[in-house]
Amino acid sequence: MAIAILDAFPVARGHSLVLPKAHRARVEEMGAAECAEVFELARRVAARVSAVHGDSLIAVHNGPRAGQEIPHAHVHIVPRSEGDGAGPIHSMFGGPHSRAPDAELAAELGAIRAA
Repeated sequence: MAIAILDAFPVARGHSLVLPKAHRARVEEMGAAECAEVFELARRVAARVSAVHGDSLIAVHNGPRAGQEIPHAHVHIVPRSEGDGAGPIHSMFGGPHSRAPDAELAAELGAIRAA
């Protein structure tokens, strides 16, 4: 089961959260059916938020080093507008960024597949 709520500390009007009802600290702790339910509800909420506010950012902070402040998996749906001060994800890390070398990408893909 999944639920959607408005964020109590919104960064924009309409900032919504979608989360599993059962406690799951991280996305990978959800089973396939539960994950499908959470992201299907996120899709439906995003459509409604977009109908009211326009474009939105959909984000998951998966673990404390990724910015997760509450140890319960949740999806943020944040309405965006021109001049809101936020940028694309790459701007968070001092972009613009250069393309990674193919060998580096291949090694990273191999490590992820092996895990």
